[in-house]
Amino acid sequence: MRRSEVLAEESVVCLQKALIDLREIWEVIGIPEDQRLQRTEVVKKHIQDLLDRMIAEEESLKERLIKSISVCQKELNTLCSELHVEPFQEEGDVTILQLEKDLRTQVELMRKQKKDRKQELKLLQEQDQELCEILCMSPFDIDSTLVPSLEDLNQLRKHVATLRETKDARREEFVNIKRQIILCMEELEHTPDTSFERDVVCEEEDAFCLSLENIATLQKLLQQLEMRKSQNEALCEGLRAQIHELWDRLQIPEEERETVATLMTGSKAKVRKALQLEVDRLEELKMQNLKKVIEAIRAEVAQYWDQCFYSPEQRQAFAPYYADDFTENLLQQHDAEIVRLKTYYEAHKELFEGVHKWEESWRLFLEFERKASDPSRFTNRGGNLLKEEKQRAKLQKTLPKLEEELKAQIEAWEQAHSQSFVVNGKNFLAYVAEQWEAHQLEKERAKQERQLKNKKQTETEMLYGSAPRTPKRRGLTPNTPGKVRKLNTTTMSNATANSSLRPVFGGTMYRSPMSRLPPSGSKPVLSSTCSGKKTPRAGRRGANKENVELNGSFLSAGALKGLQI
Repeated sequence: MRRSEVLAEESVVCLQKALIDLREIWEVIGIPEDQRLQRTEVVKKHIQDLLDRMIAEEESLKERLIKSISVCQKELNTLCSELHVEPFQEEGDVTILQLEKDLRTQVELMRKQKKDRKQELKLLQEQDQELCEILCMSPFDIDSTLVPSLEDLNQLRKHVATLRETKDARREEFVNIKRQIILCMEELEHTPDTSFERDVVCEEEDAFCLSLENIATLQKLLQQLEMRKSQNEALCEGLRAQIHELWDRLQIPEEERETVATLMTGSKAKVRKALQLEVDRLEELKMQNLKKVIEAIRAEVAQYWDQCFYSPEQRQAFAPYYADDFTENLLQQHDAEIVRLKTYYEAHKELFEGVHKWEESWRLFLEFERKASDPSRFTNRGGNLLKEEKQRAKLQKTLPKLEEELKAQIEAWEQAHSQSFVVNGKNFLAYVAEQWEAHQLEKERAKQERQLKNKKQTETEMLYGSAPRTPKRRGLTPNTPGKVRKLNTTTMSNATANSSLRPVFGGTMYRSPMSRLPPSGSKPVLSSTCSGKKTPRAGRRGANKENVELNGSFLSAGALKGLQI
């Protein structure tokens, strides 16, 4: 049994006990029956009224709970709709009181969510509005009167984060450009003269509108200032180059040059003015020293002629170069010519450098060719011969490759300019072919000279006999009279013309083919040494030049020395 039912039974028992006590009291007092009835009616009515009031109150509570449930359900449905969430569903059978409590709790939760979303929406919109004003952009399109969904809030958060990143990037770009603009203005000594320039330079950085249009205008302003700065720098560099050129032509001493050393850097207005004054001073000095200046220019012209491989005819074409009347007009002609030559050289610098490289390689190639035909190179020490051979082999590979590269470049240049590329007054390709042909002719001429020399030497040896070289022996001690074989000089003098003697130190004596007279009445007969036999080897021809003639024959110096001993 429930405690409420127990309490109800106890309440009934208490009421019965109270009525019994009242009757006993009435009995003792002696209250008549009719009065007892009245008094009992009063007690009943009092109890009835009390119970009726209590029941009414409970019924009122019930009604209030039912009404609250209805109100909460309606509000909850509305909140779910606004918050874009599923409607609340009570699980299982619950009492009115529990249902009302659950609905009221859920409503309070939904109200808090709605409030939080509205507050976050307001905060994000304020940030969005602030960033859009700085960036000059349109705010995020969202209805602030409605409760935003979670997706809407997420998109707005991303939008605000993107705007913040854009703001940071543009501010960094603005600060960098502003710093460069200030530096350029200081270099140019320029004062902001427009409202935009004053906003950029003079106002606070946070007050500047970071719109795309303003950033573009800012970049354009920086480009204009940098262009002016570049023009000033180019002007100053041109003035400095002109000053250096005039210094060299006028042969200005270093001490005087150092006085304007401070002008060699910077491009401010005062520097430009000072440079121009120096140029004007040097120009006036140039006019006072025309001969010296023109001669300096002529040296420079000759240098460019060499670099551009001008032929004598091309050099002769510039007649003022050879004039002796040093006037201002002559100076102007030389200035124009040097400008033309500089322009011509710079326009074809790559080709000229390639030709110069080929000429250096060709000169080295000819040097190696000359050394290759020199027998004395085999006596070099220290590995020079090996180094030369390696360089020669490398050059034989690189020279044709260089010629092919130059040929391709020159052909492309000739096709682009519709004219022939001339070196020393000749077409370069023809010039290269001519050099190779001259080299081959020189080699052929040298070969023919060697053959002719060998032929003459052979004829001489056939006519007078050869003089072989005495072999060189190492480690021999000086000769002593005891170690030298004595020869009978009488026997030697009486030896026949056909005999030959071998000297002590390896020398060989050959008879002369003309030493023996031919028989009388007969034709001259050549010696058997020359008929049908080999001549001495070319390596030994003329090796021993100390042979002396003895009794119609050649005797080596070693043999003669032995005879004298």
